[in-house]
Amino acid sequence: MAVSAATVTKKDTQFVWEGTDRRGKKVRGKSLAANETTLRADLRRQGVAATRVKTQRNTFKGGGKVNPGDIAIFSRQLATMLTSGIPLVQAFEIIGNGNEKPAMQKLILDIKSSVEGGSTLHESLAKHPLHFDDLFVNLVEAGEQAGALETLLDKIATYKEKTEALKKKIKKALFYPTAVLFVAIIVTVILLIFVIPQFESLFKGFGADLPAFTQMVINMSRFLQHNGLYVGAVAGGAIYAFMYFKKRSKNMRRALDRMMLKFPIIGPILVKAAIARFARTLATMFAAGVPLVEAMESVAGATGNIVYEEATLRMKDEVATGQRLQRAMENTALFPNMVVQMIAVGEESGSLDTMSGKVADFYEAEVDNAVDAMSSLLEPLIMAILGVLVGGMVIAMYLPIFKLGAAI
Repeated sequence: MAVSAATVTKKDTQFVWEGTDRRGKKVRGKSLAANETTLRADLRRQGVAATRVKTQRNTFKGGGKVNPGDIAIFSRQLATMLTSGIPLVQAFEIIGNGNEKPAMQKLILDIKSSVEGGSTLHESLAKHPLHFDDLFVNLVEAGEQAGALETLLDKIATYKEKTEALKKKIKKALFYPTAVLFVAIIVTVILLIFVIPQFESLFKGFGADLPAFTQMVINMSRFLQHNGLYVGAVAGGAIYAFMYFKKRSKNMRRALDRMMLKFPIIGPILVKAAIARFARTLATMFAAGVPLVEAMESVAGATGNIVYEEATLRMKDEVATGQRLQRAMENTALFPNMVVQMIAVGEESGSLDTMSGKVADFYEAEVDNAVDAMSSLLEPLIMAILGVLVGGMVIAMYLPIFKLGAAI
């Protein structure tokens, strides 16, 4: 049951209550209030006679971080409840109190309080730009204006679910090579610092020159032992500087994104992912009745790659001057002919949203297949890389022993 409380604050206390409504039916729920007296008065105004009120631990202390996956789940829950005929404020109350993540619960109940205060849903969402982007807010506003909020929320939920699934696939594709590199570095450092010195002390008793390969590995071990902290500090500083400038320098991001698109194996996956995001966002925005030129702004930001983002903004300018979307896409030289032709068919038949959706479905499936294929390819590659590193050091350490054995 919804409780029309005042604006939620960190001082409010969470209560669990039971009571009876005007028909004598038993009801129960969770609500936020300044104190028990305020809560009982609020319940009486709604026709509920509270028989039991219990203080619950304030769940807004701490609470983790709201991530895009949480927003996707929230979108689906809200769409489902509104489609079922549950009033908006009550839907927020149910979703908010039922959420296990305190940070997400606070976000939902803050939006609920804003709506209760007279703001529209899109205005309430716009107060939280870190969690609800312009695309989300614009679609909700379109739904409110058209009187089809349930339908638009369902489209938003589907869009969020598909984009989050695509992000997970891309992360999976990038995680494998990163993990291989990380494990290889850790294993190599451990061998150089802890294992090689044991062999070095053994070789000193041989009284003979060591093979060049063995001497090279021993020199690397000595260098790391004496300068390991400096090497670690430089490596850490380089990584920090890279991440810092990557976030703040558009030129650096452009160069990195362009390089990643041309990278073997991973590049084609990123290209397909960018096209899938482009098509999925375009389909969702156009189906919501957003004009094409206006929709292109949100489409650009959703591609996830600055090369495609800037290309989409150029396409927007061309479409604004009367150019067909098909021709604008051809001018970028970034979209396969199949995609351009399907968009052309959509423009000519007046079903741009449907054709864009089909393009998105196709490329999302392509990304899924490519990630699975890359995972299968990298499994033996991981073993090969680790084998070369570890095996190379083992061979380097045993070469003097083999040489000594041959001399005997």
